[in-house]
Amino acid sequence: MTKPFLKSHYSAVVVGGGQAGLSASHYLQKHGIDHVVFEQKTVAHKWKDERWDAFCLVTPNWQCQLPEHPYDGDDPHGFMVKDEVIAYVDGFIDKVKAPVFEHTSVTAVEKTGDLFRVETPIGTVTAESVILATSLYSRPAIPRAAERLLDTIVQIHTADYRNPGQLPEGAVVVVGSGQSGAQIAEDLHLAGRKVHMVTGNAPRCARFYRGRDVVDWLADIGQYDITVEHDGMTKKRHDTNHYLTGRDGGRDIDLRKFALEGMSLYGRMRTVEHGRMLFDADLTANLDHADRVYNGINALIDKHILKHGINASGETVYQPAWRPETDPTELDLAAAGVSAVIWATGFSPDWSYVGLPIFDGTGYPVQRRGVTGVEGAYVLGLPWLWTWGSGRLLAVGKDAEHVVGHLAGTLAERRSMTRQAANG
Repeated sequence: MTKPFLKSHYSAVVVGGGQAGLSASHYLQKHGIDHVVFEQKTVAHKWKDERWDAFCLVTPNWQCQLPEHPYDGDDPHGFMVKDEVIAYVDGFIDKVKAPVFEHTSVTAVEKTGDLFRVETPIGTVTAESVILATSLYSRPAIPRAAERLLDTIVQIHTADYRNPGQLPEGAVVVVGSGQSGAQIAEDLHLAGRKVHMVTGNAPRCARFYRGRDVVDWLADIGQYDITVEHDGMTKKRHDTNHYLTGRDGGRDIDLRKFALEGMSLYGRMRTVEHGRMLFDADLTANLDHADRVYNGINALIDKHILKHGINASGETVYQPAWRPETDPTELDLAAAGVSAVIWATGFSPDWSYVGLPIFDGTGYPVQRRGVTGVEGAYVLGLPWLWTWGSGRLLAVGKDAEHVVGHLAGTLAERRSMTRQAANG
């Protein structure tokens, strides 16, 4: 990738060189808008540097719909593995040829008059608009209780996990049952490692139901077209994703089944004290919640099938294969032979560089499909920015097209007014 020449002024500055920032660059080029992209690390580094070896997509390949770069392989209902995903993303990078400065962090974005002032280590530029595409996954989030673990226990975040072989011999605690945590726990379990799984409020979803991938059913029902403005959907922005996997052709992840096979399960972690990890007594509630969501999604599909008279057999209701006798509230790490803890506790955003009044009380940008209340300031790539697919390969391009379309219209209007004023 050829590094562009840094100018002092641009019509638009994009902060972040992931799939959202690259999608924005694609549409900015289509509109003929001069711009620059600043990326703190390397382009699409999360796909390349923060995924484990056995990683694969949890949504079918057909949902890979980056702008003018849809999946065109021979397995649209399969699940690309890590190298295939990287190849797909690299193909998009080559198509876009975005004007990117890698290893260039943005340290400040402020507005002065009608222009934005964007500071970086290689220079300060001004711009008529900015697109903040740094997502909510900037920094690994690890609880302070981690500081209380003995130094003899290896600790890593999911962003740094690669395979079971990188961990010392012994049992492993996986804290967090979202998509990454559940899949990494499965990876360790399949490798014969003793796993202690710390659950939370993550829901789960069937992989296949009544003869089809559940994602295909949900697409037919229109779930991926529901916007965040639909009644009750705003809270989805902070929900944990459903856990399932595309591994080996795709399957459910059933923690109860893992428990029957020797995995130990616990409720939400409270803290660490004197070599023990302490938990809330909510394991039963967490498992039951995940199963209610699982059955609720299947019931939605049943309703769709009945309404449209579709011929699809196999209607079922999941019945728990295992129930805990009690809700365990502590784990003696030394007695259990624990040698490593994997923190599957998600990420936190880093908006520290943004000096604009665009955030609500929770630190989430106030916006409508990426358009904020500060003229010329946009956000992109956030979960549920507009729909379920907003932060993913499915719909990030659609949101980018909307954002850049709004940006282009605003620029055109502003320049028209400037010309009119100049002409008296």
